[in-house]
Amino acid sequence: MSTSYSTYNDASLLLLLSQADHKAFTEIYNRYWDKLLFIAGIKFRDLAMAEEMVQDIFLDLWNRRVEIRITGDLEAYLAVSMKYKIINAQARLKKSLEYRHSAIEAAQPDNSTEEWIHFHELQGRLSRLVHQLPEKCRITYQLRKEEGLSQKEIARRLKISEKAVEANLARALKSLRTALHRLMSGLFSILP
Repeated sequence: MSTSYSTYNDASLLLLLSQADHKAFTEIYNRYWDKLLFIAGIKFRDLAMAEEMVQDIFLDLWNRRVEIRITGDLEAYLAVSMKYKIINAQARLKKSLEYRHSAIEAAQPDNSTEEWIHFHELQGRLSRLVHQLPEKCRITYQLRKEEGLSQKEIARRLKISEKAVEANLARALKSLRTALHRLMSGLFSILP
């Protein structure tokens, strides 16, 4: 007559498990599979990963059946095993994400030198455009943009009215905008 292992308590099942009793192992597996899957599922929300973790716990229990000594509650032991399995999996996942992030950053080209060269090239072109301005516009623009003088200070220095300073700046800015617009249009037309 075959005895139903479902009536055995955990201590009896562990004793039988240590003797490589497959039916005792199956009973433990059936008794705690859902509970461990629930714990893993809540933490990961990835059923395949949760199932793999539960399988690992039971595989470890079977492989260590002879030397394992569980003196307390089997359910608590399995829950703690799952807790550590989750902690280790989260640490591996975090490390993997950090590695991917650093690999992505390393794969990004460092354009800082190229950007610096383009900036200085653009700055040189702007300087040449400023030097092509009519003299009064050029001097007014340079005093305003390069020396940071106010319109009142420029008027005093050049001995002209503030209205004349304002008109010279407006002409200079309009001329520079037009020239830069042409320059940028030309650049974008040659890009693929």
